Amino acid sequence: MRSPGRQSQPINRRTMLQGLGVAMSLPWLEAMMPNSLVRAGSIVSGSAPVASPLRMAFLFIPNGVDPDGWYPQGEGRDYELSPALAPLAEHREHFSVLRGLAHRNAMALGDGPGDHARSAACFLTGAHPYKTAGRDIRVGTSVDQLAAQALGDRTLLPSLEIGCEPALQSGNCDSGYSCAYSANMSWRSPTQPNLKEIRPREVFERLFGINRPGESGDERDRRLAARRSILDYVRDDARRLNDALGSTDRMRMEEYTEGVRALEQRIENLERATQDPEEFASMKPIEGVPADYREHVELMNDMLVLAFRLDQTRISTFMLANEGSNRSFPFLGVKEGHHHISHHKGDEGMIEGIQAINHFQSEMLADLLTKMRAVEEPDGTLLDNSMIVYGSAIRDGNRHNHDDLPVILAGGGGGTLDPGRHAQWSKGTPLSNLYVSMLQRMGVEVDAFADSTGALKGI
Repeated sequence: MRSPGRQSQPINRRTMLQGLGVAMSLPWLEAMMPNSLVRAGSIVSGSAPVASPLRMAFLFIPNGVDPDGWYPQGEGRDYELSPALAPLAEHREHFSVLRGLAHRNAMALGDGPGDHARSAACFLTGAHPYKTAGRDIRVGTSVDQLAAQALGDRTLLPSLEIGCEPALQSGNCDSGYSCAYSANMSWRSPTQPNLKEIRPREVFERLFGINRPGESGDERDRRLAARRSILDYVRDDARRLNDALGSTDRMRMEEYTEGVRALEQRIENLERATQDPEEFASMKPIEGVPADYREHVELMNDMLVLAFRLDQTRISTFMLANEGSNRSFPFLGVKEGHHHISHHKGDEGMIEGIQAINHFQSEMLADLLTKMRAVEEPDGTLLDNSMIVYGSAIRDGNRHNHDDLPVILAGGGGGTLDPGRHAQWSKGTPLSNLYVSMLQRMGVEVDAFADSTGALKGI
């Protein structure tokens, strides 16, 4: 990296700190402002305002929810948060609960059982998956990938797919439906799922371009065993940049590098942790995956925020778990599997378990929103300049219905959204209408998507 100097042109947003096999992107700095000089941490008057890029992310939760404990009471801005959504109270003005939206193509439509597979496959595609447990899978291109195809050349990664349970491509996971349907939500084409990454280390290395041409597995293991930080590789470049920055930007860089190192250390510590056999009773422990599920989700939240903050991508999907997941939650006192207790048939103890899981899921969403609100940008916060969809294509896991879905839309959409409401649309309004509206805000020229009937007005 060439030192920009205090009197030079603004730093390019794509400037990287370079090191051996490492390319470390920078956070937003005042020195990146156009038509301005940065001296002693202040911007010279007359600088032009900067519009931050708009981002979109989709978070998926499996097995539906307990409707009585999840949906708010009342409408508009004066609604009452439900017990399940209580952890989101501090972000109330930054999200809306959307009611009445449906995914008709997640219904059987003559194909019989398999609602879980159809839920995940349909969630972002709006399409009805072809029922097969073989290689001839087919559903539709997902909304995130339509955006990535149109905008992905503007960032290092066209899109980022992450999750906490493995991406599968074969096998019979749900009544004759391929595991590819229930374990993936992003589809590059109707026949090609975009496989998600569940190992924090792999996501981190992708974001920072940590790769060595020809590096063998043994060499990578030795590099990781040495526990060298990414900051060690870019130290000289970072020092040259720091010398050219004003005081405010130097503080931003210090906060950023400290955060990156803390994230590295968390990954290292979690990789050393022993998998909890009780928590993983329904699945085999996976190398490189944290033993603590809460830590795993929070760490993936960190990765998503970092990817957006550094403008490495503007489009992401995050499956908190695969559809039909039977993960247990012993840290919540829920020792039976999630999918099992979702079929509660009115059993109060099982319903309480579902409510505890829904509450925990809201805590994880709140963790993400907190982290996004903490990132300052020239025209607001990262959350202000994002659109975050959170929800499921199953309403009630006990009934397997696909109408009036549990959906939250968070963020400001770059000033185009009106959050802070419990908003209602007519029964059966396609969820795909929301996706049309989001694509249009991202600058993708579309009038329709999947089974949409138009853009969703009033969001």
